[in-house]
Amino acid sequence: MLKKILVPIDGSDLSNEAVNYASLFARRVGALVLFCIAEPESAPWMNFGLGAIFNPQTLKALHDSAKLEAEKILKQALNSAQSTGIAASTRLVFNDHPYEAIMEVAEQEGCDLIIMASHGRKGVSGLLLGSETQKVLTHSAIPVLVYRNAEAA
Repeated sequence: MLKKILVPIDGSDLSNEAVNYASLFARRVGALVLFCIAEPESAPWMNFGLGAIFNPQTLKALHDSAKLEAEKILKQALNSAQSTGIAASTRLVFNDHPYEAIMEVAEQEGCDLIIMASHGRKGVSGLLLGSETQKVLTHSAIPVLVYRNAEAA
């Protein structure tokens, strides 16, 4: 029996649709954990180029800005989920590998299911961009339900 569902979100319209879908689904099974991964705390050369001179405060400002944006995304999703009358909580992490963070948080939170949005990129675009959803599907021991907008398919 499902009791807790993890929903990774990124603030996109498709991600917001997945939150709405998961909220309706969770009304019958339990609670949601809404999860957002802020941009990683990258090494300075990833943001400024090798050999660049940079102000360390710039990196902190980038980190703070990413955190604020992720918190805004989570607050909007939490309000949406709670408006359906379900129990929902949020988690925010910084991580260079989103798919690994998704599986870690699902395990830490004791989730029985992961519901993820997928943009459904195909061909070279899908191959080059990679798909965090595909990586979770491949590596997760927890079942994954993929949400796709039927109109976009």
